[in-house]
Amino acid sequence: MTVPPSLLSLLDAVGPSGYEGGPAGVFASLAKTYTDQVEIDVTGSVHARVAGTTSGAPRIALVGHIDEIGVVVTHIDDKGFLWFAAVGGWDPTILVGQRVALQTKDGVVTGVVGKKAIHLMEADERGKAPKLTQLHIDIGAADGDDAKAHVRVGDVAVIDAAPTQLLGERVVARAMDNRLGAYVAVDAARRVAQAGGAASEVVAVGSTQEEITFAGARTSAFAIDPQIAIVIDVTHATDAPGVEERELGSHHLGSGAVIQRGSTVHPAIADLLIETAEAEGIDYTIEVSGRGTSTDADAIHIARAGVATGVVSIPLRYMHSPVEMVDLRDLEATVALIAAFSQRVPADLDLRRGIA
Repeated sequence: MTVPPSLLSLLDAVGPSGYEGGPAGVFASLAKTYTDQVEIDVTGSVHARVAGTTSGAPRIALVGHIDEIGVVVTHIDDKGFLWFAAVGGWDPTILVGQRVALQTKDGVVTGVVGKKAIHLMEADERGKAPKLTQLHIDIGAADGDDAKAHVRVGDVAVIDAAPTQLLGERVVARAMDNRLGAYVAVDAARRVAQAGGAASEVVAVGSTQEEITFAGARTSAFAIDPQIAIVIDVTHATDAPGVEERELGSHHLGSGAVIQRGSTVHPAIADLLIETAEAEGIDYTIEVSGRGTSTDADAIHIARAGVATGVVSIPLRYMHSPVEMVDLRDLEATVALIAAFSQRVPADLDLRRGIA
């Protein structure tokens, strides 16, 4: 199994939170291959609709966020070094020594993240993790004027890390979190369309700003007014060293889709997802949330008068790094599950909690 070209196009696009124009364009282009009802809203989120076949059936939103973590230039000093802040959640140690691709008005400018060399550190410095404020970006500029001729304060950057296939079905890249979920949303809707539609209208959503505010999920849920939403994101694969299964559950690479049960996840939706997986012979595991889900579901389930929301995740190693790792079999299982679920939702499904 190789990386689907549509996923590669999403991974290649650059889109830190608030600057998602690249992946939004790709998501929209993919959706336009099966529907002409595609729009991009004021937050940059994409909505692609597949008409339902039954009047009164609950509208379903399939939501995968298209933003990624990145950095933003905050200052350019007289020597030409760029200082920056985080866009989203970073472990600063990940950034040390990385190549970065700065998005500027004149195109991409390549830089490297630098810090004081270990040879120059005092003994008490060597054992300490670096802080973000101690790191800088070097684009090779001669001085501040040279740097400012190429880069502006407010320009964003991501780590320059192309997708790479490893042994078997394993692939690494930056932005797997959450171009994987975006890919699942748009591809599952494509499969529904090609099957002739579902009873429900199905809306694939590429949401923005999940890594910082859930803004795209909030505005999309208000605009679309779904009765059901399935949020597709990534979760921590628990077969990596140092990951505790007793705390997170058992979600190994290659174990299939991860269906969430929990306080804010609607029980009827979780149950129907599980029934669908078992009926279709799709591999899955169960993840549990006792409070929030740390996904777009946290905003969507309380939109308007409430949305019956489920969460399906893809196991991922090394989250928020340039080598996020996925097993393509899990990706396919998740697409198959979401497409089949969308077609199995009854037109008269009662979504009131506690109603037998």
